[in-house]
Amino acid sequence: MSRILLLVELKGGNDGLNTLVPYADARYRELRPAIGVPRERVIQLDEKVGLHEKLQPLMESWKAGDLAIVQGVGYPYPNRSHFRSIEIWDTASAASQTLSEGWIARSFQGVSLAKGAGVDCIVADTNALPSTGPELRTIVMQDAENFLRQAANIKDARDIADGGNPALRHLLAVRHEINAAAAGLRDRLRSAAAPAEAYGQEFLLGRQLDVATRVITSKVPVVAVKVALGGFDTHANQAGTQERLLAYLASSLATLRHNLIAANCWNDVVVMTYSEFGRRAKQNASAGTDHGTAAPQFIMGGAVKGGLHGAYPSLHDLPDGDLRHTVDFRSVFATVAQGCWGLQRDYGLRQPQKLGLFA
Repeated sequence: MSRILLLVELKGGNDGLNTLVPYADARYRELRPAIGVPRERVIQLDEKVGLHEKLQPLMESWKAGDLAIVQGVGYPYPNRSHFRSIEIWDTASAASQTLSEGWIARSFQGVSLAKGAGVDCIVADTNALPSTGPELRTIVMQDAENFLRQAANIKDARDIADGGNPALRHLLAVRHEINAAAAGLRDRLRSAAAPAEAYGQEFLLGRQLDVATRVITSKVPVVAVKVALGGFDTHANQAGTQERLLAYLASSLATLRHNLIAANCWNDVVVMTYSEFGRRAKQNASAGTDHGTAAPQFIMGGAVKGGLHGAYPSLHDLPDGDLRHTVDFRSVFATVAQGCWGLQRDYGLRQPQKLGLFA
């Protein structure tokens, strides 16, 4: 079993309460009198929670049973710093740990990967930490056209003399391997068919998903591709900003699903969103929300068992004004590592929660 993980980072800390809305809980209205999503603008998933109406494009996936929503995801002793919290997520560390290797790279410790492909992960945004480590070869490629131009001008390191210097010889060998990987990827991308449906270009995510689609449909044998959508740090006037971002995220993921189904690749991919934290339960004085803790994650793919997973955090038990997480994010990662790559990993948890995300 081998599937490609498409990791979608929501940069800034997406507000989970206005994404997966507890519309039936009167406490939600008390906490958010100005920015709460009106009940009539919620797509009800069950008798308690529903999606923000701007996520309507995801309902096709929900009805098809290949969209899972994991509720209340977080970790103990949460950190509200953007930089530290995303580091915790990206390395699957405990809050008290500092790790230098990303969780995807850690997943493949001791695993032999085919070396012929030359690349194991492709990062289409600026944050490559999840796949950083000696186990994986990662290429950062934010712009496919620019990458193709650069790859076409690569000079083979074998043409450079090492002067009998062993250290230089090693560096040139590494450079040759990188160049060979870039050239191989260049050839794959050039021959890849354009996606059946075009992605919107309002945000960089559209271009990143175009790259991801071409990588996946051209059968580049990678274990993961990473993209990102920024702008979720909504301290003031949150409603309009988050609505615009959620609408774009949903339409982009719906287009991705259509494209991968058309290319007969939907069963070969698992899409997972994540963000460094959710937001505070109570709105602030600027019609926004401040850094918080737990939030939902979306998991999509042809092999995904759709539906709601985990328990929604209580709005009546808010330590320091924050939601208590009900699912440790490392349990989600462990489930994805098994469902994507057939790897049993616990990321430091003695007993990862069994989530049943895969059929």
